[in-house]
Amino acid sequence: MSDETWQEPASPAAPAADRHRLDFSPWLFPAEATDEQRARQAEFRAVLNKRAGFAVEDDCFVSELASVQNDTLRLGARTTVAAGAYLTGDVTAGRDCTVNAYTVVRGCIALGDSVRIGAHTSLLGFNHTYADPDIEVHRQPLTSVGIRVGDDVWIGSHVVILDGVRVGDRAVVAAGAVVTKDVPAGAIVGGNPARVLKWRVPGARPSGPTDDLAATVAAFADRAREQADALLDRCFVPAPDGGLFVDTPDAAPTVRAQCDAVEISCLLLGRAPLHLPQADLIDRLRQWQDPRTGMVGPLLPDGTQRPPAQGLFDPEADYHVLSVGHALDLLGSGFEHPVHVVAEARPEEILAGLDRQPWEENAWGAGHWVDVLSTAVHWNLTLGVPGQPGAVEALFGWLLTRADPRTGMWGSPREEDGLLQIVNGFYRASRGSFAQFGVPLPHPERVVDTVLTHARDVRVVRPEQQNACNILDIAHPLWLTRRTGYRTDEVTQLARTLLTNAVGHWTDHQGFGFRAPHRTTAGLPKTVPGLQGTEMWLALIWYLADLAGVSDALGYRPRGVHRPEPADTLGRKG
Repeated sequence: MSDETWQEPASPAAPAADRHRLDFSPWLFPAEATDEQRARQAEFRAVLNKRAGFAVEDDCFVSELASVQNDTLRLGARTTVAAGAYLTGDVTAGRDCTVNAYTVVRGCIALGDSVRIGAHTSLLGFNHTYADPDIEVHRQPLTSVGIRVGDDVWIGSHVVILDGVRVGDRAVVAAGAVVTKDVPAGAIVGGNPARVLKWRVPGARPSGPTDDLAATVAAFADRAREQADALLDRCFVPAPDGGLFVDTPDAAPTVRAQCDAVEISCLLLGRAPLHLPQADLIDRLRQWQDPRTGMVGPLLPDGTQRPPAQGLFDPEADYHVLSVGHALDLLGSGFEHPVHVVAEARPEEILAGLDRQPWEENAWGAGHWVDVLSTAVHWNLTLGVPGQPGAVEALFGWLLTRADPRTGMWGSPREEDGLLQIVNGFYRASRGSFAQFGVPLPHPERVVDTVLTHARDVRVVRPEQQNACNILDIAHPLWLTRRTGYRTDEVTQLARTLLTNAVGHWTDHQGFGFRAPHRTTAGLPKTVPGLQGTEMWLALIWYLADLAGVSDALGYRPRGVHRPEPADTLGRKG
């Protein structure tokens, strides 16, 4: 550690091994340090504590041979940092923690009490992005979700823990492990990638119902794959020009139905639908884009197309920015033209558009507008069109500063439907913006509180009342905030319950309806299995399964409109 105010005092000649013994074995310091060494360490702690954001307790030990380059550093009682350790970013450690020799702790890292970290281990609470292959990786933005480690955790030597991981209380991470996913409390994990080897804490192993749920989920996924072609066949109307998909057998063709068919086929079958040559399907979707605006107009009942209205205010065309763009992406293609109405929008126009949205009366509609706008920015960047200077910053600045710190969302609850509108609006707005660009949410724990409160509304979550939109709008925000580790047990239990409901909605006629099939018994509109319902339920089932810890049993992961990973970064300039 170098500092202008710190000058290493002269010391009598001594063998190097003796002189630095306590630097490399700091746990010996309380018992073996001389008065002179204690005074020297106290002086060094004082130097550290003069730095803004530093708070090192009086009985901590920080080796002068460690490289401490943090923005903020808080070390609890009796915590030690050994020689050769490399610390940067925002690091917090509780009491009785050890950061042993040559350990790397970088980024946003929070350690609980009594966390022991072996030598040559790396906790990397940030990551490089590489979205643009034409820009060198080191010139592209960094992202940071952070790493959280619970209490009484032993992390062995030569371990690597990657950004976004949460390690539960009383877990053990074996030497050499590469940890890419959360470690359950009480688990012993090892390997590359790390997996549960056994359990340190009796009773910590998930109970039988979790294993039963995994088997149920796997059986559902097998059934869905077996019946996928039959669903697509039932929703395809042949014609001399090749034919079109419809959402349900009695419906008229829509642009979205073509895209939902692509999403379902790619997700379950790993290929494009076989009803048309893939090249023809790509050409059709690309040709539907209006070159003047970059939007995709809706289909008329006879299958011809209506031109889109000017701007982002055509309710029959806006969603096509998402559905067509992602379908083309899944097919290995993309839009031919930028979405000009977004590329040409100035910052003041973005802000005015956000202010015009009906956040109080219809937060879902306002969120839809943000979703379309943000996704258009993403597609434009893939075409090398960054938009007007300051436009994207205006969008995110407005969203960050207007989120209600009490709910974490935009808009206000309504008497007639409780939290439904703001939760649904949050999903749409955050999916296109924060989730799509990997930007941290402003109030994630309040989002969890709001969604869990909303999930107690029987009008939404009772099995016969469920629909794909309302359950997806619960699942995605909880998944997006999962790294907070906040109210995890409640989230997991809710996810298991909703997942059990969801896989049971697959009908005997192959596919999901938008509404749960039980709605017919409640005297409500009949649900018909179709493409839109199937695409949405398949996606939300993955999110619920991942929250419940059984997503591997599905054998699929959303890749289109509902992909879980960020699709872009804010730093990309096209």
